Amino acid sequence: MSQGLTGWLDRVSLVSGPLPVVAAVLALLGAGWLVAARRRWFLRWALPAALTGAAVATAVIYLVVEKVWRPFPDPVATAVYVWIGIGIAALLLVVPRCVAGRRATIPVAIVAATAVVLTAAVQINQIFYAYPTVGTALGLPDPDRMDAAQLPDPSGPVVTGRPLEPVWAPQAPTDLPGSGRYTTVPIPATTSGFTARDAVVYLPPAYFASPRPLLPVLVLLAGQPGSPEDWLHGGKLAATMDEFARTHHGLAPVVVVADGTGSQFANPLCLDSALGNVATYLTVDVPAWTKTHLQIDPDPRSWAVAGLSYGGTCALQLATTRPDVYPTFLDLSGQLEPTLGDRKRTVDEAFGGNTAAFTAVNPMDLLATRRYPDTAGVFVVGDHDDAYRGDLQKVYAAAQNAGMDVRFVEVPGTHSFLVWSAGLRTELGWLATRLGLTA
Repeated sequence: MSQGLTGWLDRVSLVSGPLPVVAAVLALLGAGWLVAARRRWFLRWALPAALTGAAVATAVIYLVVEKVWRPFPDPVATAVYVWIGIGIAALLLVVPRCVAGRRATIPVAIVAATAVVLTAAVQINQIFYAYPTVGTALGLPDPDRMDAAQLPDPSGPVVTGRPLEPVWAPQAPTDLPGSGRYTTVPIPATTSGFTARDAVVYLPPAYFASPRPLLPVLVLLAGQPGSPEDWLHGGKLAATMDEFARTHHGLAPVVVVADGTGSQFANPLCLDSALGNVATYLTVDVPAWTKTHLQIDPDPRSWAVAGLSYGGTCALQLATTRPDVYPTFLDLSGQLEPTLGDRKRTVDEAFGGNTAAFTAVNPMDLLATRRYPDTAGVFVVGDHDDAYRGDLQKVYAAAQNAGMDVRFVEVPGTHSFLVWSAGLRTELGWLATRLGLTA
């Protein structure tokens, strides 16, 4: 695929503009055609059977996800199940609609059902804001992605300073690439033994200069379900960092998007427990790899941890249990506490019923008994996130009472990447100052 076409597809929005509207119109036309057969048997039997089958299938999916499997700590939005049901109904209607019409209706039925299913997917995507453009949904190649073998040598002359920006400038503007580069790398779980997926590493333009400024580090975490790559797509990580770097002489934090779950649907609670030693992985293995393979500022004052939803909860967990590693955090729409759905199930599955073991690492309990005068952070939540906003306000108040230097910020939106990408963008200036990058 040509670079021009790739760039164009990466600019076509899936969450705003004309595409969602056009898709909705085509879906309405497709749905109307699928139910428009005039055969008596179709109206009496086939149509009711397809709609009933879709309702039953959706109900089964709901029961499995919400009551049996329970892969997520919080319920999935009802609208998601509604759109799933609509998509299933369209698929179930294809065969009877073809039988009810002429042979030429077969391709029309396929196109109509496809339009409905794709629109259902677009609507679900608008709820989560996971894929902002057609390009991200298709996983098209990005010219800013590099192979892990191309990581620059972590040695050579450096420029240091706190703040760094006033004492560093490239030798010439042409010394810097126009944008940062990113890659995926395995970070071995040498100490923790945790089975982690590859991390995403973003390097700002200034990292490629010589001498190289000794940059701060932001360890970033995805949600659950989720993966480190989510921050590239819905999170707009590279675009956010590049935008900041363009106004700060190519400077921005080095970002390591580490895996905090182990798989798409796993929920190991960001703890060291029977579910996996995630905390040790993120506080020992990830920093050790980063300091060995990247030329960055090793001073803990120059390190921060941030995350969304599960990752936001995880960021606060690490900030409260290991403030010596992460004295700065950004909690984007985090939960009241790490959970598998309720306290009993969480304690039973992670700690074999030992409540004391859970409270010893639970942020709300730690904030009630310890002081954190050297820790600073920001809590960000969507102004319409009714499921998380109230709990995050409680966590914010507890952090204040524990002596943390914290702020509570609301941005427009619900529990989606629309909020999380905006939260990272709006708080990046604060992070840069806190980490010693800017004055």
